[in-house]
Amino acid sequence: MARLAAMDTREAALLLKGVREAALRGGRSALAPRAEIGASWQRMLRGGLDPDRDRRSGLLAPGELERRRAASPLAELLPVLREGLVPGAAGSGAVRHIMVVADADGRVLWREGSAPVLRKADGHGFEPGADWAEATVGTNGVGTALVARRPVQVHSAEHFVATHHSWTCAGAPITDPRDGTLLGAVDVSGPLATMHPATLSLVGSVARLAEAELRNRHFADLGRLRAVAAPILCRVGGRALAVDGHGWLAGVTGMPPVDRVPLPASFGPGRVWLPALGMCEVEPLPGGWLLRVVDGEEAREAGAPGRVVLDVSRPRRWSLRVSGAAGSWTRELSPRHTELLYVLALHRGGRTAAELAYDVFGDRTRTVTVRAEMSRMRRTLAGVLEHRPYRFREEVEVEVVRPGDPADLLPHSTAPAVCASRGGHEPGDGRDSLGV
Repeated sequence: MARLAAMDTREAALLLKGVREAALRGGRSALAPRAEIGASWQRMLRGGLDPDRDRRSGLLAPGELERRRAASPLAELLPVLREGLVPGAAGSGAVRHIMVVADADGRVLWREGSAPVLRKADGHGFEPGADWAEATVGTNGVGTALVARRPVQVHSAEHFVATHHSWTCAGAPITDPRDGTLLGAVDVSGPLATMHPATLSLVGSVARLAEAELRNRHFADLGRLRAVAAPILCRVGGRALAVDGHGWLAGVTGMPPVDRVPLPASFGPGRVWLPALGMCEVEPLPGGWLLRVVDGEEAREAGAPGRVVLDVSRPRRWSLRVSGAAGSWTRELSPRHTELLYVLALHRGGRTAAELAYDVFGDRTRTVTVRAEMSRMRRTLAGVLEHRPYRFREEVEVEVVRPGDPADLLPHSTAPAVCASRGGHEPGDGRDSLGV
C-alpha cells in the first residue's frame, strides 16, 4: 500500500494492470503481485473463471434474503459495524464509500453508505442478495477475505475480473469467538480514487471489535446459565458439568473444571459419547445442557474411537469426524488446529514439538505455542491423540479428504508443510512485490 499511495490513482492502476496481464499470460513482470492476490489469481485460473467477463449469479429471493438476515449472528453486530465504518467511510464533507456485510457463503446481506456509491455498486452487481464468493466473481474484498481468513485489500486491477478495475475494497472475516465458526465478512468499498492506505487497518480493527462484542454477550449468557445450574449441580452425584450450547463451561462437580467441551453438530438429550468425556447422559437446561459422565469399563470400551476423518476438501470449513462403537461425532476446526492435525495425519509415527513448530511456523523455536495448541486439542480429543511424540493413536484409522486439486489445499495457510503438499510456493516468491 505504501508504494501505491505514493503514486497518483492512474499511475497505480496502470502498474497493477501490467502485473495482472503478465500473470494471466503466465509470464513474469518486474513486480510480483502481493502473495494473497497472486494466490487468489491462481485459484481463479485453475477454476476457469473468465477474467474479461463480468460473471454474476442470480440474487437471492426476498424471502431467502430475509431468512438469512434473521438467522445470522451478524445482525446483532450491525450497530457496532455501522458506528465503526459508516462515519469513517464518509470522510469529511461527503460519504465516499459503502459498508457491505456478507455471510460465510459470500452472499451480501446488508449494505449502507453514500447513495451515489450505492448506485455505482449496483452497476457491479454489488447489492443485497448478490453472490460475491471468490469462485463466482473473482478476487474481491469479500470473497477473498473469506477464503484467506484474514483482512484483504483489493485495489483496481488486483480484481481478477476486468470490469471491477474501477473499484477498490477492503474486507475482513468475522469469526464467532464461541466456536470458531466463520460468520461472514465486512467490507468497505468505493470508486478507485477513494482508496486510502489506512482502510484495511480500519476494517480489520472493526471486525475484531465486533467479535469482542459477541464475546461479551457470550459471557453474559454464561452468567445466567451458571445461576440456573448451580443448585442442580449441588444435588448431582458423581461427575457432571453444565455447559452452554457451544460447550462452554458454566459449572462442574466431581471433576476438574475445563474451559470447554466441544459438542457434536447434532446434539440432544439422551446418552451421547463425547471424545473429551466419554459416555454421557445429557439433559436440557435453560440456555444449555447438563452432562452426567457415565463411569465404568463398559462405557469406556463402547466409547473408544476407531476411525477419524479429517476433511480439508472445502476452502473455508474443515472438520474432524470421530467414529467408534458408540457412534460418530463431528467438530469444525480452527485454521491452526486444521494445520496441526493435517501434519499429524501425514506423519503417523509422530512429531516432536520442535518438528511441529517447523512444519506449521517454519520456526523450530516456537514450541511453547505448539504445546499450548496441542494441549487444547488433546483435552477435546481424548482417546484420539497421544503425545511424546504428538501423534494419532496407533489403533485409530485416519483418513484425509483432500480437495480435487492439491493447489487448493488450505488456501489460507502459509505453513511450510501445507505449502509443500500443494506442490509449490506461494506466488511472488523471489521477486519484488507490491506492498499494498
